[in-house]
Amino acid sequence: MLSRKGIIPEEYVLTRLAEDVPDHARYRARERRARFVGKNGACNVAHKNIREQGRFLQDVFTTLVDLKWPHTLLIFTMSFLCSWLLFGMVCTRLQRDPGEGAAGAPAGFVPCVTSIHSFTSAFLFSIEVQVTIGFGGRMVTEECPAAILVLIVQNIVGLVINAIMLGCIFMKTSQAHRRAETLIFSKHAVIALREGKLCFMLRVGDLRKSMIISATIRMQVVKKTASLEGEVVPLNQIDIQMENPVGGNSIFLVSPLIIYHVIDKNSPLYDISPTNLHHHEDLEIIVILEGVVETTGITTQARTSYLADEILWGQRFVPIVAEEDGRYSVDYSKFGNTVKVPTPSCTARQLEEDKSIMDTMTLSPKGTIRRRSVKLKPKFTIS
Repeated sequence: MLSRKGIIPEEYVLTRLAEDVPDHARYRARERRARFVGKNGACNVAHKNIREQGRFLQDVFTTLVDLKWPHTLLIFTMSFLCSWLLFGMVCTRLQRDPGEGAAGAPAGFVPCVTSIHSFTSAFLFSIEVQVTIGFGGRMVTEECPAAILVLIVQNIVGLVINAIMLGCIFMKTSQAHRRAETLIFSKHAVIALREGKLCFMLRVGDLRKSMIISATIRMQVVKKTASLEGEVVPLNQIDIQMENPVGGNSIFLVSPLIIYHVIDKNSPLYDISPTNLHHHEDLEIIVILEGVVETTGITTQARTSYLADEILWGQRFVPIVAEEDGRYSVDYSKFGNTVKVPTPSCTARQLEEDKSIMDTMTLSPKGTIRRRSVKLKPKFTIS
């Protein structure tokens, strides 16, 4: 999931060359089961047959924030129109009290609201009061206490509607998942050796310069399991320990990092080999990144998932951070690129039980850090 909504061109998220992808892998990808979590972090869960719909009305504000923009705007538009129509009808009713007719009004009679002759003029007066637009043609007089009370009530109702609308719009435009759009994960995960152990690895990065404070990352394996009593759990969530270059779950996400999980005897991937990896159709690995946005202080969360056919065995991510002109630069065009590395074609259990497997492998020598050559200036002697 390197590119979120076209932030980075899709051709930059290739994890391996096209000629390295067999035809049967593409065909199998079409038949895989439904995801629990999508590559963009959306949860693929549909809630049906909810009988207690009234619970949503107990928290109206959250319900309005969760609604889509067209529905939210429609609700606020109808709220304003209904309030204008209601108070317009009240003003019309006040003007039609006995003895206040336009033709038979007694001498010296002062109406409740001046310059109101029909429902249209009363509706316009209602709009002027609620949105604080005074054109000067209509006004409430001091002769009618009922009209003054209606004016007070309408102002309070207008303020409440405005406050809810502004708060809802602010919350919808500053939701935490907006910041998560620039937190990216590699399109594929890999399994390879690291420090002599098989590790499940993925790459995570942040496209913005503003940091994610107290960023933590965790991983879960979701698969169908059955208990000893015969109970079938279709979506069993199993937490597994993640490791990162700085230790623990907290990460300093200034530049892209490779997060890895050591496949040991406590790992759900302990008995998985490259030959049976793609036969685990019910296997899904979910990665969750959480942190506090530095600029707003809002907690955000980014999610992605990897199915069995999105895990590459015997691959390693290529380096993308280089030192240029006294600063470090990140080449995001290689964010998801991998290279093949020598990796045993056995399970982590077999590798741990049979140490001779490592002796039969030809591992590449450890990479050395290339230092830029420094040209020495010739020394001059003064005679």
